[in-house]
Amino acid sequence: MLTITRKLEFDAGHRIPDHKSQCRNLHGHRYTLEITLVGSVIQEEGSSDNGMIMDFSDVKALAKQHLVDVWDHAFLAYEKDTVVREFLESLPGHKTVIISSIPTVENLAQTAFNILKAAYQDRYGTGLRLHKLVLHETPNCWAEITDD
Repeated sequence: MLTITRKLEFDAGHRIPDHKSQCRNLHGHRYTLEITLVGSVIQEEGSSDNGMIMDFSDVKALAKQHLVDVWDHAFLAYEKDTVVREFLESLPGHKTVIISSIPTVENLAQTAFNILKAAYQDRYGTGLRLHKLVLHETPNCWAEITDD
């Protein structure tokens, strides 16, 4: 299986409301996102993408449009965390993204995977699909999800 991977970074805040330690407080991370795609290599003479699964600039553009630009410098708030949601709503123009699950790195990876899976799904008729997503919360802690 031949794959390609593109790495992007973004900053976002969150909190884990019921965490036993400091993660229950408002804080942020420099997230690193690795997107791995699988598909057939494009064989189209004269095409800009000839010989590629997908041009890395297109991988980046779709990721930014559908996820990175949406989450970058936002607070990722759990929909049931009403205390934080009310606080953030009191800040004029604050960038808040409501997440349906507690914003652990595991749940954020799953959410990101679902968003990007639809964005990349077979764009060229070559079987292109999101194969794996890795979301680093810190350099030493991350979650991985694959399309099995």
